Amino acid sequence: MNALTHFDAQGQAHMVDVAGKAATHRIGIAGGRIEMLPATLAIIEAGTAKKGDVLAIARIAGIMAAKKTSELIPLCHPLALTHVAVDFDVKQADDTGAASVFCRATVETVGATGVEMEALTAVQVALLTIYDMCKAVDRGMLITDCKLLEKHGGKSGSFVNGT
Repeated sequence: MNALTHFDAQGQAHMVDVAGKAATHRIGIAGGRIEMLPATLAIIEAGTAKKGDVLAIARIAGIMAAKKTSELIPLCHPLALTHVAVDFDVKQADDTGAASVFCRATVETVGATGVEMEALTAVQVALLTIYDMCKAVDRGMLITDCKLLEKHGGKSGSFVNGT
């Protein structure tokens, strides 16, 4: 296992110096889901939520969050993102009775550091936006399974999450 990179030799937190790293095309893909009552999902699909089109607003929130990641996560570098996509997959109620919305964020840049944190932030904020917009009818929603799905580019190459 590699050493943690956000600490200096004295154990103090610091921003990693990426000045010597090559600028490469980098991609981060993250995913997560929010579980809800089937009736809540029906409201989302029908577009009848009082606050508006839930998934459209959550998509914009996720894109905005990716762009603001360095303002939220203290040691992240501000990045010039070249592409951000936030997509949703609606799942009807399963055998547990829960319906869900899966969110997938893909973030790209050409730079000296990766965009995994931007993709993860986009997913979390998009899912939180769904919660915010639907909490009046379902306070028991559960945000779960947020994780990095893939990353590509940079010295370490590609990673595909097998779980």
